Amino acid sequence: MRVILIDDHALVRKGLEELLRSRGVEVVASVGSGEEGIKQTIALKPDVVLLDIKMPGMNGIETLEKLQASNITIPILMLTMSRDDADLRAALRGGAEGYLLKDMNPEDLVPALEAVLRGDNVVAKEMVGTLARIVQGQTNEPPHRSAAPLSELTPRELEILSHVAEGQSNKMIARDLSITDGTVKLHVKAILRKLGVHSRVEAAVIAVEQGLGRKRKQESDA
Repeated sequence: MRVILIDDHALVRKGLEELLRSRGVEVVASVGSGEEGIKQTIALKPDVVLLDIKMPGMNGIETLEKLQASNITIPILMLTMSRDDADLRAALRGGAEGYLLKDMNPEDLVPALEAVLRGDNVVAKEMVGTLARIVQGQTNEPPHRSAAPLSELTPRELEILSHVAEGQSNKMIARDLSITDGTVKLHVKAILRKLGVHSRVEAAVIAVEQGLGRKRKQESDA
């Protein structure tokens, strides 16, 4: 696994480098600014980007948005001390594949990176309450999608979204539905496009808000 670190604190970068390399992860670049991070990500094409939020100059959210605007398809994980609702919301809407906290157990970092590469949603357990508040408070925010966000999805896309809402990876969904990983990936891309979102996590939030994941679980338990 090849990783790029983007964090303005040199001590944090050094610690992360040592942690990752001790576990067989190749750190292809370790930079202290969003501008340099974008440049290195485009040039080196790593497997995963670990990105801080609170940085001087171009912050992590702005860096994330510029990477997405550059058509970068590499998974981007936010690694931050921020527990602010606004930062989590902005990260998910900006296309981050996950949101981790710097005070996490060091042993959980590499498994989180591996999970993202498998297509899983990765959000720090401490942020579950924040994620719930975002869902509950979405009606008070400026609308950015239709009142019936799932209306454009096909029955198969709804089925796959219900699995995504339960945190399943593409491989797990493919196995459950007896289809290929590639087919699941194409459906997920279509789902994100139709919902007007950039990440599986935000798609999952919408699905949970609409009761889709719960509905599928109730049907399977019946």
